[in-house]
Amino acid sequence: MHTLHRLHLLLLLLFTGTAAMAQKISYSVPEKDDYKSTEFEIIGKVAGNILVYKTDRGDYFVSVYDNAMQLKDRIKLDFLPKKVISMDFVAYPNKVLMFYQFQRKDAVYSFCATMTPDAKFNDAPVMIDSTRIGFYSKENKVYSVEISEDKNRIMVYKINQDKEDNNVFYTFLYDSAVALVNNSRLSLPMQGKKQFLSNFNLTNEGDFIFNKLERTSNRDYVISGSMVRKRSLVDSFETTRMEFKAQLLDEVKMKLDNSRHTALVTAFYYKQKRGNVEGMYLYKYDYASDKPLYEKTVIFSNELKMNARGESNTNSAFNDYFIRKVINTSNGGFLLAAESFYTSSRYQPWNRWNYMYGGPYGYGGMYSPYYYSPYSSMYYNPWNWNNSQGVRYHYDNVAVLSFDEEGNMQWSNFIRKSQYDDNADLYLSYLMVNVGSELRFLYNELDRRNYMLTDVSLAPGGKINRMPTLRNLDKGFTWMPRYGKQISGRTVLIPCVYRNYICFAKIDF
Repeated sequence: MHTLHRLHLLLLLLFTGTAAMAQKISYSVPEKDDYKSTEFEIIGKVAGNILVYKTDRGDYFVSVYDNAMQLKDRIKLDFLPKKVISMDFVAYPNKVLMFYQFQRKDAVYSFCATMTPDAKFNDAPVMIDSTRIGFYSKENKVYSVEISEDKNRIMVYKINQDKEDNNVFYTFLYDSAVALVNNSRLSLPMQGKKQFLSNFNLTNEGDFIFNKLERTSNRDYVISGSMVRKRSLVDSFETTRMEFKAQLLDEVKMKLDNSRHTALVTAFYYKQKRGNVEGMYLYKYDYASDKPLYEKTVIFSNELKMNARGESNTNSAFNDYFIRKVINTSNGGFLLAAESFYTSSRYQPWNRWNYMYGGPYGYGGMYSPYYYSPYSSMYYNPWNWNNSQGVRYHYDNVAVLSFDEEGNMQWSNFIRKSQYDDNADLYLSYLMVNVGSELRFLYNELDRRNYMLTDVSLAPGGKINRMPTLRNLDKGFTWMPRYGKQISGRTVLIPCVYRNYICFAKIDF
């Protein structure tokens, strides 16, 4: 009897210890120069160090943390010019490639520098290209960067609209050692101002794939489109037309599956102008054989709309949803996550019809690939989206839809949340973490006027579980989940605000 009691106690202690180690939170100490206004980007985990890029008032730094989030070093990037236009990082196990562009006089320059795990630079930066834009150009972001999934191919490119009906591409394809694989100059004809380019992707082979789309005259809907492909070593485009039939599309997104050499295009579709979202448009393209695999629409059932509606009526249930993430599954299918987002105001409320983001073209004929997204995927900038007085931001339920390899819906479920804040949305929305066995959704909930980080898991079959409250959630830290980043298989880094300073918390699941 005593033996059974001791065995039961031992098992209880083992289970308790397992639960206690289910997750661990480590906080960094706020640095004196990291104010809430400091812009940052999480670079990742490199050779055991965790690197975060920061900039404030023309000064550029990389903070180096150890695995316990203790600051090891703060390196000033004093070789950078005073005004850097953009910065892109590619993190590897033993180095980081840093692509940046800046303007000097009437020219914009693109450079690449190689960073060590200690944020040092042993070699001089390498110039990739330069472009003269004139002294009076208002839009000086010329270059964009696309990175393949395996990070073995990197493309720097620019698109110049020399004429209204023609786009001229300049592409520079590199490998992970920053050795030039191919550079090209080629043209893509455009039929009028209603056409635009979107969804730029780079395959593991170095093929450049994107969409050429056409909107209605009032720019509310996409009415036609094509898949455009540039093979890595070929200086020409291949175009495959997509048959939209009578559907009107919105929120067109593309996701590559490198293991199967396919590209998936998803979008919400409508039957009529100013109508309601009826379902999903799906198009799957095999870029290895250059042919479409399927093109179809999936109608949302009344039951699904009722589960999604929130405060909307059933017919308009998905009108406020935006596609956030598409994840490939092992069986050739995919998961799609879409979040309800809108604003309310005494003046002009935001919705997808009032064209908040302007046209696809910037000033001076240079093309902007960042198009139509309720929040940018670029690094944290507190001044971008939080300058509207009297505006309330709403981030509500997240719909998760599962599709098989033929594009048939298997199941659906919802992460239930209701978030809002006035004049700022820094603490709203969520971070999705793929830990292999399940997906974890991290987001803030109001608890006695304070934000509490909540953890919800989604099993492969669609079952949702609300996890126990995360341990070591220190008071005084306000989390910004959607600016977080997964830095390893079961580890995420999430920025926090503590007494008006930016710091970072690492969660090990």
